[in-house]
Amino acid sequence: MKTFLSIGSGPGIGTATAERFAREGYRVVLTSRDPAKLAGRVAQLESNGYTVAAKAVDAGDLASISTLIKETEAEFGAINVLHFNSASMHSATIETQPADTFVPDLTVNIGAPLVAIQDVSRGMLQRGEGTILLTGGMFGVTPHPDYLSLSIGKAGIRSLTHGLFDSFKDRGVHVAMVNVATLVAPDSPEAHGIAEAFWNLHAEPQATWSADVTYPA
Repeated sequence: MKTFLSIGSGPGIGTATAERFAREGYRVVLTSRDPAKLAGRVAQLESNGYTVAAKAVDAGDLASISTLIKETEAEFGAINVLHFNSASMHSATIETQPADTFVPDLTVNIGAPLVAIQDVSRGMLQRGEGTILLTGGMFGVTPHPDYLSLSIGKAGIRSLTHGLFDSFKDRGVHVAMVNVATLVAPDSPEAHGIAEAFWNLHAEPQATWSADVTYPA
């Protein structure tokens, strides 16, 4: 059974995307700083006949990201799809956000996906196949002064995606992102639409792989 690892399995995009891959026969691994908070989501997915696991990770602790990937590979074998969905955000301007929150935001928003890609791509590149999906946002294209740390984080996600796309494609690994350009509530049409966009990126033939799509289009 193929494995889908979700880092940042919130009730909106994270869970909806995991469920979309579970429908295709993937084992899905949901993560949270407190895995007990995932119990309801795990039970819901299992009630639909899906294979689900829950693991702990703290996206603000880069060593925790590496440990998660090692433990997942040790337990289930190859990680076929990684979805990085974690984000740290503060509604704050350059004048109001102190450095002691700004720097941790960047750790979650840029450092954690970088480490996750480094660790999971080793096996993928050796096998010559795999998909790395990242949740982007339009603030990465059009930064918002009231969400500066999130804007910089989403710009970093965009740079990671486009910076790796060609070289990883040549080695059989698809790196792609969805630019989310709408508010998303749990179990909403938007959450499921974004999940479908992620599935479509994954399912594209290699000859027509895309680096990113925007939702809604």
